[in-house]
Amino acid sequence: MNSRILSGDNPYQCSQCDKSFTKLSNLENHNRIHTGEKPYQCSYCYKAFTKKGNFKSHIRTHTGEKPYQCSHCEKSFAESYTLKYHIRIHTGDKPYQCDQCDKSFKDNSTLKKHSRIHTGEKPYQCSQCDKYFTLKCNLKKHTMTHTGEKPYHCSYCDKSFKENKTRTIHTRIHTGEKPYQCSQCDKSFKDNSTLKNHTRIHSGEKPYQCNQCDKYFSLKSYLKKHTMIHIGMKPFQCSHCDKSFSKIDTLKIHTSIHTGEKPYQCSHCDKTFAKKCNHTRHIKTLHRQHSYTTKENEMDSQLCDTYSLNESEVEVKTEQTDSGTSETGSLSKLKIEVKEEPIDRYE
Repeated sequence: MNSRILSGDNPYQCSQCDKSFTKLSNLENHNRIHTGEKPYQCSYCYKAFTKKGNFKSHIRTHTGEKPYQCSHCEKSFAESYTLKYHIRIHTGDKPYQCDQCDKSFKDNSTLKKHSRIHTGEKPYQCSQCDKYFTLKCNLKKHTMTHTGEKPYHCSYCDKSFKENKTRTIHTRIHTGEKPYQCSQCDKSFKDNSTLKNHTRIHSGEKPYQCNQCDKYFSLKSYLKKHTMIHIGMKPFQCSHCDKSFSKIDTLKIHTSIHTGEKPYQCSHCDKTFAKKCNHTRHIKTLHRQHSYTTKENEMDSQLCDTYSLNESEVEVKTEQTDSGTSETGSLSKLKIEVKEEPIDRYE
């Protein structure tokens, strides 16, 4: 090792600032920051660079050269430092420790980004509005909401996307590719997040808890829907009247009142129904000999109170025979008429 490095001697002093260097070449590279000189020019795109190392790295973006090969897998890289970070995936080495919590990271830049969670620092400001962001990439995504820019185009259809990752996942709809395989069953998925959600079916994990009650949910979207019950939020507005609903499925059922749509056809007679539960109840009541009970039908019956056999909704008619009645009122016929009075229970 150079004796000057060991001794800490830096004989080459910058005349523009207080920095000093062990080597003349390092001072020369540094001086270009002040002069703006960029002697290394790319012959492919005419970009110029201050340092030879940066110039060589840039050239590889044109040539596709990746001289740094991973010894653990078949991947190769254009930069030696990128290989160094990649190898830590195999070794599990995370030398950069957060001093605020017990998390550690494989590179310093990721640690710096993580530290902003603790400090609350948001150094990237949007020039279009007053929003700030912890990461530069998040600012870039946000800016597209103002510009409407979607630079990533699908090669199979006319759709375009703000992020390359979103386009990649979308493309799998066309190719049918499902690279994420469940280890518990034979199902596979086109993206990792869907696989994670599916895995909770097997594990029973429900990480999303309602802060209003003690219920837990496997998906964040389920929690969001549930929360609407507590806050009374009804974002789904009927286009025919002033009613609104907390669930889109409930809105669809309600809309059938206006449209007259009755998609559920009885297979034993010509009656049709707007609700599946009414269809199920009709078969069980009037076509009992043909009806069958399933778990789904039982659930429909529990959820639907269209037919409530309360005393106020049942008329009992009697006809007495010529023989008269006894003290207890002997009846020859008992007719029960069930009034079909649909109840608007969509919630």
